Amino acid sequence: MSALKHKIDFAVILRVKHANPNGDPLNGNRPRTDYNGYGEISDVCLKRKMRDRLLDAGQSIFVQSDDRKNDDAKSLRDRAEKKLGGKFGSGETAKLANETWYDVRAFGQLFALPKKSKAKNSDEEGDNGISIPIRGPVTVRSAFSLEPVDVTSTQITKSVSGDGDGSKRGSDTMGMKHRVDEAVYVFYGSMNPQLAERTGFSDADADAIKQVLPKLFENDASSARPDGSMEVLKVLWWKHNSRAGQFSSAKVHRSLRVAKDGTYTLTPLKGLPTEEIDGF
Repeated sequence: MSALKHKIDFAVILRVKHANPNGDPLNGNRPRTDYNGYGEISDVCLKRKMRDRLLDAGQSIFVQSDDRKNDDAKSLRDRAEKKLGGKFGSGETAKLANETWYDVRAFGQLFALPKKSKAKNSDEEGDNGISIPIRGPVTVRSAFSLEPVDVTSTQITKSVSGDGDGSKRGSDTMGMKHRVDEAVYVFYGSMNPQLAERTGFSDADADAIKQVLPKLFENDASSARPDGSMEVLKVLWWKHNSRAGQFSSAKVHRSLRVAKDGTYTLTPLKGLPTEEIDGF
């Protein structure tokens, strides 16, 4: 399979309405915000959703969520050992992992392998071991809201106690839910042909991401994100005419101006067409 032939940049405009798009576990699971109050969805969260949609589309995914995994692997290492067998940890690990899993050749992966103890035939403790890094060609930036967000917090109670004899409310019956009332977010991404050549990321692989971005929040509902509360409004896709690209990613991303209601304008860049794709 030939590697990616053209540099690609993309942007996604999305709307959040009465949902918690990405809770911060260090802040009581409140929606993430920066120091200026702008809403944030981390790049890790966005790549998680991309992996889930790609898994739904039939792609082989290495970093699977426990509630969505399609095999019996108990951990990432277990999945790697079962799939790659005795070649896991050898000089062929990176090549085989790229060929086996879509997200490895797209986003990269670090395989950290503890050193085997010769005496006990088991893993040694401490920092001994080797790491096999794979640098992926697809980078995704965090999404930020166009304006500071209003976060609404609601106290909730459970109708049934989780422990005790049921004669009185326990501490686990009280809780808080947080949501962003309404906001438009934007995030950007790029695909690098030079790095794609190392992992084998192809034009067909790029097209797979293009197909799932408009459906990023489908099949992703939860109590924090009810169906319809997260919506992709538009995907912008720029395909350059060469491996290096006619323009820097920074200049391409700056050519998009998004208003707080989700409407946008584009500054034309000579020789670089923009494909505009509606959300699902």
